Amino acid sequence: MGKTGGRDDFEWVYTDQPHTARRKEILAKYPEIKTLMGPDPQLKWVVSGLVLIQLVACYLVHDLSWKWVFFWAYGFGGCINHSLTLAIHDISHNVAFGNKLAKWNRWFAMWANLPIGLPYSASFKKYHIDHHRYLGGDQLDVDIPTDWEGWFFCTPARKVLWLFLQPFFYALRPLVVNPKPVGPMEIQNTVVQLLADAIIYYFWGLKPIVYLIAGSILCLGIHPFSGHFIAEHYMFLKGHETYSYYGPLNFLTFNVGYHMEHHDFPSIPGSKLPQVKKIAAEYYDSLPQHTSWFQVLWDFVFDENIGPYARIKREYKLSKLE
Repeated sequence: MGKTGGRDDFEWVYTDQPHTARRKEILAKYPEIKTLMGPDPQLKWVVSGLVLIQLVACYLVHDLSWKWVFFWAYGFGGCINHSLTLAIHDISHNVAFGNKLAKWNRWFAMWANLPIGLPYSASFKKYHIDHHRYLGGDQLDVDIPTDWEGWFFCTPARKVLWLFLQPFFYALRPLVVNPKPVGPMEIQNTVVQLLADAIIYYFWGLKPIVYLIAGSILCLGIHPFSGHFIAEHYMFLKGHETYSYYGPLNFLTFNVGYHMEHHDFPSIPGSKLPQVKKIAAEYYDSLPQHTSWFQVLWDFVFDENIGPYARIKREYKLSKLE
């Protein structure tokens, strides 16, 4: 029932992640890139606009039939919610208000979290920092699938199922791979989210809640936007663990496609990552890149050499842990 072809383990390497060395080299050659670091003053307005659009949508769907609730959840609301998860990704690097106002960033992420319907932002922040610091780290980087996922989801049909269930794996995998105690910010995130959901339910009933949560789950699963989950770090070419995508969907996803640049310079807002590529073009133009997130999903499903096991992993010694 398990492996029928393709990979039967992760790609284990014994070298450091490439982003640290490239960051130092680029900054030595182009010190002006440091001026791109810091908060993006437009981010808070863009995010707030998306949150308010979803609030209006909650009102508009509360009298629709259920089939139209799910239609608009997938076709419209889920797209906005997926974008908001990527705004939360950006905010986790303190690019909304800067490092000096770190708590403001955490609270603003909770605001961005409201249309998603379930508390998410505080836990994401905690684990996402590990993803950057310990990229590919065994038992540290929870972005990497478990051994069971790699073993079981190995056929096209099962990989489609894995894509559909991806939001649940992202939510539950940290509890298995690298559990951490619940902190005060996560409690605040949960209280704020449940209060917002209760207010929406009080005024407009159950359908807006289903619209928000269903949209989040559906559009974080099988959806063109979700191609970025696979495109970012799955090993389409041997030895390459991070890839960029420079296509038009970046406009709707806070430039998350500029992922090589993001891992090189995580403190630079997504809105300014194209400038990084322009300044240091010789470092990025020759690297493997994706041209279509839909093609990424297609290849993931039908190429037996690409699946949950197609990730680079490394071990970090305990002396490196902070």
